[in-house]
Amino acid sequence: MASVTIERVEKSFGATKVLHGVDVGIEDGEFCVLVGPSGCGKSTLLRMIAGLEEISAGRISIGNRVVNDLPPKERDIAMVFQNYALYPHMKVRDNMAFALMLAKRPQAEIDSKVNEAAQILGLQPYLDRYPRQLSGGQRQRVAMGRAIVRDPQVFLFDEPLSNLDAKLRVQMRTEIKSLHQRLKTTSIYVTHDQIEAMTMADRIVVMRDGVVEQIGTPLHLYDNPANVFVAGFIGSPAMNLIKGQWVGGAVQIGDARVPVRRPIRASDGQSVLLGMRPEHLAPSDASPLTARVEVIEPTGSDTLVMCTLGSEPLTVVLRERMALKPGMNLRLAPDFDALHVFDEATGKSLAN
Repeated sequence: MASVTIERVEKSFGATKVLHGVDVGIEDGEFCVLVGPSGCGKSTLLRMIAGLEEISAGRISIGNRVVNDLPPKERDIAMVFQNYALYPHMKVRDNMAFALMLAKRPQAEIDSKVNEAAQILGLQPYLDRYPRQLSGGQRQRVAMGRAIVRDPQVFLFDEPLSNLDAKLRVQMRTEIKSLHQRLKTTSIYVTHDQIEAMTMADRIVVMRDGVVEQIGTPLHLYDNPANVFVAGFIGSPAMNLIKGQWVGGAVQIGDARVPVRRPIRASDGQSVLLGMRPEHLAPSDASPLTARVEVIEPTGSDTLVMCTLGSEPLTVVLRERMALKPGMNLRLAPDFDALHVFDEATGKSLAN
């Protein structure tokens, strides 16, 4: 195991710059998730750690070694790809053993490591099958087994679950998290799915357009987003952002005044965005906020209600069942302790 340090790393493809001075420190044994929309640079950064892309500027260290100029095979990493990257003509056993065979390890050691990884991943019944005889989830387990047998200092995962169906994704992310808790190997995981990031990570690195927007634990990012982008990206459904003005410790939205209990550094009359998570809104006859119901989506345990507040969209998650119909008015009260205020011009949080 080893820490990974990324210092002022930049990447350009010709005249196009895709990473702009990224700084991230990943601790020994940590499960770190790089998350962001498609094209934000997260997979490029992972490939640079692996040695599959050259670094344009900056430094990447694994443990105490700067690895900028080392080829992938000398970095002591193992990578799990989105498309499994299994050899179709080899049985599961041989796919898992291939890297050890190339390294000319003793056969007894190869057999021992393959059998141990197969036991961890529940692959014993499939060792003599070919990849085409396996399901998507089983193939992904084989890809992870191939990484495990190498006993690397760092595991790298490049969107490994994106080819699986929704139910299998939930199962596999639990298995990957359980695997990390068992092996304690430093892991860097790339995804565009913030639910995967929230449920799996010790820490999350939120990226956009080649820049790190915020780093923190899942709950820290959820409770204290640094800006509008992080607020809208972390949490599902996304946070509501409603235009208003800061007036005397509250946000004025039309005729409604919404008090904010957390300390805010804003001046009277400043244009702001009031952040309200859908799950922090509840029906209340005493509330000054009146929304118009547009679309109702029952999910069983919750009901997702899409509304409009004035001319702006507002999403509400209701835990209780209500007789709602499109066109109805719904008075909603936010959790005043869980409100967020952002500067409308810069998008930055105004929380002290």
